[in-house]
Amino acid sequence: MNSLKLAVLLAAVPLAVAAQDPVKVDAGHYKLLLDNASVRVLKVAVPAGDKSPMHSHPDAILVPLASAKARFTLPDGKTQDMEVVKETAAWTPAGTHSPANVGTTAVDAILVEFKGAPGTATLPAARPGIQTTTLVENPRAVAMKTTAGADFHEAPGSTHEYDQVVIALGDAGMSLSVDGKAPVTKWQRGDVQFIGRGVKHESKNTSGKPVEFIIVAIR
Repeated sequence: MNSLKLAVLLAAVPLAVAAQDPVKVDAGHYKLLLDNASVRVLKVAVPAGDKSPMHSHPDAILVPLASAKARFTLPDGKTQDMEVVKETAAWTPAGTHSPANVGTTAVDAILVEFKGAPGTATLPAARPGIQTTTLVENPRAVAMKTTAGADFHEAPGSTHEYDQVVIALGDAGMSLSVDGKAPVTKWQRGDVQFIGRGVKHESKNTSGKPVEFIIVAIR
C-alpha cells in the first residue's frame, strides 16, 4: 500500500478512548529513542509472526529500515495489509490500530511522532553538499533521503529555521555537534539525532566518502 492509501485509511479511523501509548502497552516492540517538545521518536521492532495490542499514535512519519509486511486491525475490526519498503517514508495520520507482522521478515522502522500544531517554517529546496530525494511532503514535515558528499561540512554556529530528525542508513563517519555538546562521530544504521530549529550546530563528513541518511525536516 502506498503512503496516500495508508493516509486515507488511517484518517478515517477515530481515536479509541481505550487505546494506549504503545511504549507503555508494548515495550517489547516499541522503544523510546528521544522525546522533546517537537517530536517523540520510537524504534519499532516486530519479529515475523508477532503482533501488538491496540494502541494509538498522533500524526507521524514512518521510516522503514527493512522491507516487511504488516496487517493493521482497526477498532471496528476491519483489517488492511501494508507492504513496508525499506528506506522510504510513509505519512500516518493520527489513529488507532493493532498491527501484526504477517510477513517472513522483521518489521524494523523508526517512527517520528509529531507534537503540537503544524509549524510555518520554509524548508530549503536544496542544501550545499547534500543531494536530496523527497519521500513524503505535507504541511507538517518533509522526509528526504539524503546523500552527504565526501566534502560536506556545516560550519560551527550553523542554524536552521526548522527541526530535523536525522536517521542513519548505514555505518558512517559523520561528526555532529549540537548546542556545544560533545560531537557524535560514529553512526550505525538506525541511529537517530535531533537538531532543533535555531540551535547552533556543526556537522562534517569525516568518512572520506558519501554517506546516506533520511532527514525528517519539521516545519
